[in-house]
Amino acid sequence: MKRRDFLTAPALLAGSALALHASTSTAEEAASASDGSSGQPSNSATRVHQSVMGWCFEPMDAVTLAQHGRRMGLEAIEGIGADHYDAVTKLGLKISLTASHGFATGPVDPSNHPEVQQKLRAGIDLAAKYGAPNVITFTGMAKKGINDAAARRNCLECWKGVLSYAEDKGVGIVLEHLNTRDDSHPMKGHPGYWGDDLHQCAELVTAMDSPKFKLLFDIYHVQIMNGDLIRNIRDYHPIVGHYHTAGNPGRGELNEHQEINYPAVIRAIVDTGYQGYIAQEFLPTSDNPMKSLEQAVQLCNV
Repeated sequence: MKRRDFLTAPALLAGSALALHASTSTAEEAASASDGSSGQPSNSATRVHQSVMGWCFEPMDAVTLAQHGRRMGLEAIEGIGADHYDAVTKLGLKISLTASHGFATGPVDPSNHPEVQQKLRAGIDLAAKYGAPNVITFTGMAKKGINDAAARRNCLECWKGVLSYAEDKGVGIVLEHLNTRDDSHPMKGHPGYWGDDLHQCAELVTAMDSPKFKLLFDIYHVQIMNGDLIRNIRDYHPIVGHYHTAGNPGRGELNEHQEINYPAVIRAIVDTGYQGYIAQEFLPTSDNPMKSLEQAVQLCNV
């Protein structure tokens, strides 16, 4: 599933798991053979519960990625089609986040509310079925003729229309803040997105006043738009429900060629007492994406 699909498509109903089950054994063997591992999960003790965003590693299929992730010690996966959920959970991974409406078609515009609410309910149902803690939401794009006060009011009204449904199902809704500065690639930045200020998004979460509506703190996007990562993590940790990673600039690997000190950042997250998922959502640039993923997993295993 491409990120654009994850962010713009409704949650898919699981339907092709049988065929995926049949291919699981082959995928496991391929994953082990490709890196010389035994195919067994890492047994390293960790305080960090890591996940991986599937769309970043396409064209690798979800089952093969899940097998690699299992060996590396990842606990979960997200950003894959729901038709793969049965296969990847059979491998021992959990689903950390389900999809809903897209970042472009958001509740800023009240004409989008029926679609947004329908897709959020579908994502909530899917999360409840597979034990995922959260479903993702977005503000949507700014629209001419809708000022900031109206955009805020529209978002809150829309989300409040589905909040009790999420609460009854025991599923959280997490609002993702996105950067609007990087226009070099459609998945590295989102010019025109209304919720591009971390503090504004945090205020929206606070206004929702529910433990089942929290902030998706994307470290890459926050670094671009607001910076001051560790201070912001400490300030907002009570309302954070999910984290994403990537290197900046470029949304690449978490390596020495980018500016974020990930061990210090992850340690700050752990020190807040956070027990949720931190998902690797970078775009690999190396010839060996699984080596890049494993290095990121190890780097964040503080």
